[in-house]
Amino acid sequence: MNEKIYKTMSASGVSSIVVGIIIATVGIGCGIVSIIFGGHLLKKRKQIVF
Repeated sequence: MNEKIYKTMSASGVSSIVVGIIIATVGIGCGIVSIIFGGHLLKKRKQIVF
Protein backbone atom coordinates (compact mmCIF):
# COMPACT_ATOMS: atom_id res chain seq x y z
CA MET A 1 0.00 0.00 0.00
CA ASN A 2 2.74 2.48 0.96
CA GLU A 3 4.71 1.62 -2.17
CA LYS A 4 1.73 2.54 -4.38
CA ILE A 5 1.37 5.91 -2.64
CA TYR A 6 5.11 6.54 -3.02
CA LYS A 7 5.00 5.79 -6.76
CA THR A 8 1.92 8.00 -7.23
CA MET A 9 3.55 10.91 -5.41
CA SER A 10 6.74 10.48 -7.42
CA ALA A 11 4.85 10.51 -10.71
CA SER A 12 2.87 13.58 -9.65
CA GLY A 13 6.02 15.44 -8.65
CA VAL A 14 7.79 14.68 -11.90
CA SER A 15 4.79 15.67 -14.00
CA SER A 16 4.43 18.93 -12.06
CA ILE A 17 8.06 19.82 -12.71
CA VAL A 18 7.72 19.04 -16.42
CA VAL A 19 4.54 21.11 -16.75
CA GLY A 20 6.21 24.00 -14.91
CA ILE A 21 9.18 23.96 -17.28
CA ILE A 22 6.89 23.90 -20.32
CA ILE A 23 4.80 26.81 -19.03
CA ALA A 24 7.92 28.87 -18.25
CA THR A 25 9.33 28.24 -21.74
CA VAL A 26 6.08 29.19 -23.47
CA GLY A 27 5.76 32.30 -21.29
CA ILE A 28 9.27 33.48 -22.13
CA GLY A 29 8.64 32.81 -25.82
CA CYS A 30 5.41 34.83 -25.80
CA GLY A 31 7.17 37.70 -24.03
CA ILE A 32 9.95 37.83 -26.60
CA VAL A 33 7.49 37.76 -29.49
CA SER A 34 5.46 40.58 -27.89
CA ILE A 35 8.56 42.75 -27.49
CA ILE A 36 9.58 42.17 -31.12
CA PHE A 37 6.14 43.01 -32.51
CA GLY A 38 5.87 46.06 -30.26
CA GLY A 39 9.16 47.34 -31.61
CA HIS A 40 7.97 46.83 -35.18
CA LEU A 41 4.76 48.74 -34.44
CA LEU A 42 6.65 51.65 -32.90
CA LYS A 43 9.01 51.76 -35.87
CA LYS A 44 6.15 51.75 -38.42
CA ARG A 45 3.90 54.30 -36.67
CA LYS A 46 5.48 57.18 -38.64
CA GLN A 47 4.16 55.69 -41.87
CA ILE A 48 0.52 55.90 -40.78
CA VAL A 49 -1.42 58.79 -42.35
CA PHE A 50 -4.86 59.73 -41.05
